Amino acid sequence: MSIRVLIADDHAVVRSGLSMLINAQPDMEVVESAADGREAFDKTLAIKPDIVVMDISMPPGESGLSATARIKEAAPDVHILILTMHDDEEYLFRVLQAGASGYILKSAPDFDLITAIRQVHSGAAYLYPSATKSLIQEFLQRVQNGEDQGKFDVLTDREREILSLIARGYSNKEIAEQLILSVKTIETHKTKIMEKLHLKTRPELVRYAAKKGLLEFE
Repeated sequence: MSIRVLIADDHAVVRSGLSMLINAQPDMEVVESAADGREAFDKTLAIKPDIVVMDISMPPGESGLSATARIKEAAPDVHILILTMHDDEEYLFRVLQAGASGYILKSAPDFDLITAIRQVHSGAAYLYPSATKSLIQEFLQRVQNGEDQGKFDVLTDREREILSLIARGYSNKEIAEQLILSVKTIETHKTKIMEKLHLKTRPELVRYAAKKGLLEFE
């Protein structure tokens, strides 16, 4: 079945361009669009798309950030991919805290957006490379200030390895194949990791792993 996408952006030309790009993919279709956060919230609850591609700034109506938080509270199974021109950690942290599963710049190539939609739909988080590096830079600053040291030490080496693979977008099945373990064992490790770190969602795991420098870059 196609990945059902709702596009939320206050510019009609952007909505039109994104619709053409997404509808050209064999496994995707745009099922609705919205011009502000309030409309995005109402339409998301009405049709329950798989993915909402959300612009973070949509004046003069409700912002994408506010709509993201409300959607995740009312419809937690809907994944939200933030599309924005802002390439700084202030926006990155705010959208992750609001519950978004991904973050990509409007200046990114078309292919990256399509990849991000597929990755978020699969249950993985997607952080645009420059944004992820900002997270790690922020973490390094915290380390220099002597913060955020305790919880990571309670993880075993295997749990740290699995945390890294989860954060980089691998599914439980892919991790099991790579580590020659059963899927059930990976699920058990993931549950223990989240309990030890007091985390509840995959985006939180990704954010934590990024802060710990567990993501790899080419």
